[in-house]
Amino acid sequence: VQLQASGGGLVQAGGSLRLSCAASGRTFSTYAMAWFRQAPGKERESVASVSMSGRVAKYADSVKGRFTISRDNAKEMVHLQMVSLKPEDTAVYYCAAGPTEECSGSGCYWFWGQGTQVTVSS
Repeated sequence: VQLQASGGGLVQAGGSLRLSCAASGRTFSTYAMAWFRQAPGKERESVASVSMSGRVAKYADSVKGRFTISRDNAKEMVHLQMVSLKPEDTAVYYCAAGPTEECSGSGCYWFWGQGTQVTVSS
């Protein structure tokens, strides 16, 4: 699976962004999908994940209630809607695909997009 992330940018605190990740490959629906982020000097962290069917989503505590992950298996896309953005959300965001829904760490994901920069100004 090849992944291409887009939608990042510069936004003021309180603003919104929608990240998208386009996947290529005929087996998209057999992969759990996730968004991770990495801020300068920090480790990569999981932001949100969604099951293969799209019915189950999980979020990091830091983004619950503000971020929504969704997927469209027919279009082979996964999105991350981000609202009420905070300066601490500033990071490079990566989409990732993995074969197991019950595994949450970065090591569970086999395929990664190139990352898209999100910068939130105060």
